[in-house]
This record gives sequence, structure tokens and C-alpha cells, in this order.
Amino acid sequence: MNFDSVHNFYEPLVFQYIVEHVAKNHPDAEYLADVACMALNHLPPRYIRHDVDMAFFLTSQERAEIDRMIADAISKALEQIGKKP
Repeated sequence: MNFDSVHNFYEPLVFQYIVEHVAKNHPDAEYLADVACMALNHLPPRYIRHDVDMAFFLTSQERAEIDRMIADAISKALEQIGKKP
């Protein structure tokens, strides 16, 4: 059996958001990986096999809600990491 195509829909979206909005102010790769993990833990799991299938069935309103959820999750992750010594 091959499960290589199974992945969390949010992972590439979170990674992309971090690259576009967080990495310029925090270039440390370890820090960014921690932010990604914490943000993904704030999002509901949504496992898929093909990104195109998910994108095809999303309405623009659903996509906007996903974008908001990702931004909120990353904001919470940054806040949590900022509070750690």
C-alpha cells in the first residue's frame, strides 16, 4: 500500500503564509518550523489525497474563511512562542 499522496490540506497553505508573511522578520528556520507546528495544531485536521480536488469544491467564501483561520492560527502560534523563554 502506498499512502504517500495522503496529507493535511492546511500544511502547504500554512507554509506558504509563513514564507510570505513571517519569514522576512524571523529568518530562523527552526523558529519558523515551530510556528508551523503550533499553527497546524490550532487548525482542524483535513486530510486529502489531491489538492486540486479540494480547491475545486471550495467556494470563494470557504476559501476566505480558510485564509482567515490560517492567519489566526499563525498569530496564536507567534503569540505562544513569544511567551516562551
